[in-house]
Amino acid sequence: MQYMILWGIVFAVMVIAELATFQLVSIWFAAGAAASFIAAMCGLGMGFQLFMFIVVSVLLLSVTRPILKKFTANNIQPTNTELDIGKTATVIEDINNVSCTGRARLNGVDWNAVSSDDTVIKAGSVVKINDIKGTKLYVSLYIEEKSSVK
Repeated sequence: MQYMILWGIVFAVMVIAELATFQLVSIWFAAGAAASFIAAMCGLGMGFQLFMFIVVSVLLLSVTRPILKKFTANNIQPTNTELDIGKTATVIEDINNVSCTGRARLNGVDWNAVSSDDTVIKAGSVVKINDIKGTKLYVSLYIEEKSSVK
């Protein structure tokens, strides 16, 4: 009787966790707990109940997860930020990695900016964008190449 209560609680917790997340994470463990609950109702020992929980959970997880992953939509939204790498921006607040300050304006949008080489870059400077991670531009001082036209 005590093991039926245990497996009932495990089942309820797993179902609630699944309903709260909808990530198909705990539903297999809920099925394993249900199988163990049935084993407990049949009077089988705790060792067999635990074995049932593990086997049913792992089996369902390994069989259904790859199939379901094909049908779930990835919510990754491409942002085309990679197109901005190599462009230039204007520093609007001194960039200082030590004091965690720095902002730059790129295409009319203000971004947090970090110096790629840890140098301090003064406001008004033109910087080259080396990388973009999240909401931060990783920049270095832009040095314009001079043309050798005579």
